[in-house]
This record gives sequence, C-alpha cells and structure tokens, in this order.
Amino acid sequence: MWQKITIVGNLGSDPDMRYTPSGVPVTSFSVAVNRKVKLQDGSLQDKTTWFRVTAWRQLAETCSQYLSKGRMVLIEGEVEASAYMAQDGTPRASLELTARDVRFLGNRTDAPVAGAGTGASAASAGSGGGAYNAAPQRAAPRPASTAPGAPGSFGPPPPEIHDEEIPF
Repeated sequence: MWQKITIVGNLGSDPDMRYTPSGVPVTSFSVAVNRKVKLQDGSLQDKTTWFRVTAWRQLAETCSQYLSKGRMVLIEGEVEASAYMAQDGTPRASLELTARDVRFLGNRTDAPVAGAGTGASAASAGSGGGAYNAAPQRAAPRPASTAPGAPGSFGPPPPEIHDEEIPF
C-alpha cells in the first residue's frame, strides 16, 4: 500500500531539532493549512487544519536551518491520524505528517507571502528521510514592465479565446 499527502501552509512554530540516541537528526514543527468554508447561510468562514510535521536526517537539518514561524511551505509525505482523550475529557484528534519533501515558499525574510514563490527544496532519498537537493535561491527580480508581450516580459502574450471556441 502507498499513500501521499501534499499540504501548503504556514509554520505555526519554529522548528525544534533534536537527535535520536543513535545520532539521527529529527526536526518537528506545526503547519496550519487555512481554507474558507461556505456556511448554510451563505457566509464564508475560515477553517484551519493543523498538522504536526516530522522531518528526518538531512531534511531535518535543512528544515531546522531555513524555516521559522510564519514561513509558507509545501510539504509532501505520509499522514497518520490518531484519536485521544484530552485532559478535560473531550475527544481530540491529531494529524501527524512525516515529511518526505519540503519546498520553501515565499521569501527568506520569514514574512508569509500570499502566492507561491521560489525557494529551496529538499527531496526524499530512500525510506527514512530526505536529502537536500538545492541551495536556497532567491527569485530573479522581474522587470518593471511585465505585461504580456511588453518588452522584458516572460514569453509571448496569451492567445485570444473567443466564446465560440470554448467546448462547453
């Protein structure tokens, strides 16, 4: 059997790196994934799902070095859900994500960015952890004029699409 989950969210805490007794690095942190839910009355409500993320080996060291609270990340890995009883007697659930790939989104100044940007990437290697693939990079500055077809823009302007060309 095989499973894979991909989440995009913001770190809710600074990464906490520690070592196993055998010297294997492991880093833990929380990630909040936000979405809007439409209620019965038609209004929108923000809903946040929290994941507890664990990274191992080189991936753990990379996450500890470059991530901090508020930073936007894309994480791929395996999820495990567990239920437990809180101290006050209420039933609770926890989502634990073992990271296999972590992509740093936004900028390195730790300010959350609304859209995905470029950043460092760490990818899995083998069954137990990750190997760091790329050094952190900054996005190349875009020219002041980036309108499609404008001098200095990236690529040709998109083709015009007319209503009669839409197949539905």
